[in-house]
Amino acid sequence: MSGFGSPGGGAVSVKPTPPERGSFPLDHDAECKHLISSYLRCLRRQNPPGRNNEECRILAKGYLNCRMEKGLMAKDEWSNLGLTFDETAGDGKQNNLDEQTSPGSKSR
Repeated sequence: MSGFGSPGGGAVSVKPTPPERGSFPLDHDAECKHLISSYLRCLRRQNPPGRNNEECRILAKGYLNCRMEKGLMAKDEWSNLGLTFDETAGDGKQNNLDEQTSPGSKSR
């Protein structure tokens, strides 16, 4: 009796599928490392752990913006990347983020 796979023990070939958005260059020069480190620290501080609240989402947006500006990923709309913010929140977080992540500004 054959084990796993097709009858007769033949190997099953699986066709690999490429990533949805294609491949992207790694950040070998660590141009955006400080931003991803801040984002990961934010996720670790959340209670429950891993909860992706707005503070962490703002950091994620900064990181992705850095990657787009440095040519490490294709530019895309924030809504396509799952990062939309309520601009009517009134707390100024979105405007502050836009200032932090705009080209030529220095992010933390």
